[in-house]
Amino acid sequence: MKNIIIAAGYATRLYPLTENFPKPLLQIGQKTILDRMLDDLDAISEIDEHIVVTNHKFANIFQDWAVQRMTTKAEGLPDRKQITIIDDGTSTNETRLGAVRDLLLVLNQCKIDDDVMVLAADNILEFSMKGFVEFFKEKDSSIIMCHHEPELKRLQRTGVIKVDENMRVLLMQEKPEVPVSNWAVPPFYIYKKSDLPLILDCLNHGCGTDAPGNLAHYLAEVTTLHAWRMPGGRFDIGSLDSYEEAKVKFA
Repeated sequence: MKNIIIAAGYATRLYPLTENFPKPLLQIGQKTILDRMLDDLDAISEIDEHIVVTNHKFANIFQDWAVQRMTTKAEGLPDRKQITIIDDGTSTNETRLGAVRDLLLVLNQCKIDDDVMVLAADNILEFSMKGFVEFFKEKDSSIIMCHHEPELKRLQRTGVIKVDENMRVLLMQEKPEVPVSNWAVPPFYIYKKSDLPLILDCLNHGCGTDAPGNLAHYLAEVTTLHAWRMPGGRFDIGSLDSYEEAKVKFA
């Protein structure tokens, strides 16, 4: 399984911190946001490589980080897995490709023929992704993650799903005015190798390109998806305030 990390955003709400530096590499406590994520994923045997897709502006910074990470080993942590950095060639927020086109770039450029985990790079999770991978093997289908969200305003700003008793996705909405449920979808997915042809052809069927959830929304209509309920909290670092809160929480 390849782990593809979407890290090509410009994080304008975190300026000036991220004006010339990528948000996933901001320090939270003793580790960067991205290192926290990969320390967990490196312990999952099914994952054999991390592929980070970034914009051209930050590509060299990610390259330096990857070399440093792969040549050092933290005591008590598993061996670190291969990291490949993909430069999507964009240098401004206005010319960005969007998360779905960035994913397609990786699939084509790296000639991937495997199951793929797809993650947004700006979250700290308070649980292990091991359970997510086990759920993927159990369901034998592409999967997404979900959590119960009681607030209507938050549901209206994210993906929302309707599921059956087996957590099979029956319907997915993007930023709905009238949500079909309280199941919100964060940007974490595992797609089966057998669904890659559908993904590679998604733009020909009107799939949106800006957010990673656009792809899951499209796939929910053309293939089988199941949803795994998050067993713990998620900290989304999307503003200067949330960054300062995270530094206190994870000090």
